[in-house]
Amino acid sequence: MRYLPHTDSDRRAMLNVIGAGSMDDLYVDVPHDVWLDGPVDLPPHQGELAVERALGAMAAKNLHGGNTPSFVGCGAYRHHIPATVDALIQRGEFLTSYTPYQPEVSQGTLQMLFEFQTMVAMLTGMDVANASMYDGASGAAEAVLMANRVTRRHRAVLSGGLHPHYRETVETYARYGDFEIASQELNPEGVQDLAALIDGNTSCVVVQTPDVMGRLRDLRVLADACHAAGALLVAVVTEVVSLGLVTPPGEMGADIVVCEGQSLGNPTGFGGPYLGLFATREKYVRQMPGRLSGEATDVDGRRGYVLTLSTREQHIRREKATSNICTNSGLCALAFTIHLSLLGEAGLTRLAHLNHEAALRTEAALAAVNGVTVLNESYFNEFTVRLSKPAAGVVDALAARGVLGGVPLSRFMPGRDDVAELMVVAATEMTTPDEITALADRLGEVLS
Repeated sequence: MRYLPHTDSDRRAMLNVIGAGSMDDLYVDVPHDVWLDGPVDLPPHQGELAVERALGAMAAKNLHGGNTPSFVGCGAYRHHIPATVDALIQRGEFLTSYTPYQPEVSQGTLQMLFEFQTMVAMLTGMDVANASMYDGASGAAEAVLMANRVTRRHRAVLSGGLHPHYRETVETYARYGDFEIASQELNPEGVQDLAALIDGNTSCVVVQTPDVMGRLRDLRVLADACHAAGALLVAVVTEVVSLGLVTPPGEMGADIVVCEGQSLGNPTGFGGPYLGLFATREKYVRQMPGRLSGEATDVDGRRGYVLTLSTREQHIRREKATSNICTNSGLCALAFTIHLSLLGEAGLTRLAHLNHEAALRTEAALAAVNGVTVLNESYFNEFTVRLSKPAAGVVDALAARGVLGGVPLSRFMPGRDDVAELMVVAATEMTTPDEITALADRLGEVLS
């Protein structure tokens, strides 16, 4: 809780400096009908211990993945984080570090970023990765801007299977930028033909795999269509653990790969902070947003790390900057790097298998429930079911029974009747047989 030390005389002195006669004068531009005239309706002040107990009791009313069976996914996933990750990221050298503008005194941070970039490039099947973005959604928007620069075109095609939050982020960038968006609507019944939307002004096609309904997509044919038309293929991955089992987008012809890295080392936390992964082909590296940590040798031949290809306004002329990203998600990138280094290649593959196996068991249990139809022909750890009742009400009824059942697609697409009964269900290595049984049993009760 903050301690505010200003006295009445302090406030008068500050108001005098800025030429305001009173606090009301300071807020004169705020409409009076939104002013709060009296004190906030709160109980009398309490001691710190009493406040902690009161807030703790309120927080205990929440259902979350730590105290109840949870099958919520759609871009944010419940995974186990080894205790080692938190212990190491809290070392003072890492916890307090900021942008390494002085490479000679930031060797530890730069080496970590170099290792992070190497891991991301290997995961995605690409040549080079940057030192991270804010999150997957802003990474997708930056990928479109990059494709516009590379192709000198100004039209992006967005797949209907792209997560709606990612779509909204790209559309927000487009609203205030000089480029056009051609969007497909989500087709719950099948994969749409994105190639038909490509024209001579298309800079890129943005496609997600697994998509927002959990469907896996082979990108090879689409990549060929993009390249034949002079456009780039941007692949989005919201569940990075899937890359331990499925073919990386880079091996299917993607030119830019954007991922959300939250699943490794970072908890779900009411929407953030998250971690954007961004990788591309070497020939496009000078148009990549953000910055890179590079390996070099000093005059004595000793290995060192340097900040390089930093195409931001702090390093080059503002009009030449490829991004206005102010900083990267350094601590989240560190957590990702530590977790992935603990897993290793074999460990990540094993983790991915555990996720897929949990999803298979969940899908089998739900398929046996009356009123449930599984729509996916393929999936990694997430799939979509059609229910015999509107999914939003079912999810609320499940929560009332102590189970977080999934995400109703109508939350993202209100007013669309064809998605009203669809629920996206995710399972991870955290999903136990008892949790699957609880979901199937409670879902049967709600749908009966």
